[in-house]
Amino acid sequence: MGESKGYIEIHVSGKEGFSDLSPSNYDIRELREMLENVENLLSLEGHKAQRPIISYEMHAGSVIHRFTTTLQMVAQFGAVISLVAQNNNLDGLDYQTAVAFENIQKTAKAKNYSFEISTSQYQSGINIRPLSITSKTNFRRSEKLWANGEFYFYGYVVNAGGKKDANIHLDVKGVGLLTISSPREYLKNQQKNLLYHECGVRARGKQNIETGEIDNKSLELLELIDYSPRYDEDYLNSLIDNAYPRLKDIDPVQWMNELRRGN
Repeated sequence: MGESKGYIEIHVSGKEGFSDLSPSNYDIRELREMLENVENLLSLEGHKAQRPIISYEMHAGSVIHRFTTTLQMVAQFGAVISLVAQNNNLDGLDYQTAVAFENIQKTAKAKNYSFEISTSQYQSGINIRPLSITSKTNFRRSEKLWANGEFYFYGYVVNAGGKKDANIHLDVKGVGLLTISSPREYLKNQQKNLLYHECGVRARGKQNIETGEIDNKSLELLELIDYSPRYDEDYLNSLIDNAYPRLKDIDPVQWMNELRRGN
């Protein structure tokens, strides 16, 4: 006997030109964007490593996207949209899920679309509050939760350059592929070929001060660092000895909070 299924439904209404939106005038570019957004919306805790199969159907009624998957995933997503609807913001969501909701909000404002997001639990009478996103709503992450920071990443450069926007693509073990914007001249002046070179990267970007999550789209390259995996205990101890007199009276928690507030 197969696992019980449920579905997630996204009802899109609006105009395409002078005509009401329908499957016959819904462009494949918008469909592709919706599929990508839903893939990220369902990157829920407990499903990131190996999520269950999600099947798709489109129905008339303006445009109705229906995604069928396990009841467990449907229930988890129902709790997410109910929380977002109740709080009226995206704070507390993981990065991919929050960005997907922001993308849908941007589409609603740009095209004057209305999105109603619900689940089969709501349709069957269970009290899971649907989420409505329109041109008049403003679902986004609170800026106050994001602070500027510096980060170090170590991995392999799998691509570097770009015709319009220069960047490097760094494959980091346990994190995945990071796209880090870079000044074109900095890459041009590198003496050796970066491709498939293992290196360290010092970058700046935004980090959520509550969850610690890094906004990967905000990353900017500061410098490339030659990477050596050799552990040098003497060098590490010398750094600690040099830093201790200056840092011994500093409360690290207070210092970090002041840094994040920009004091």
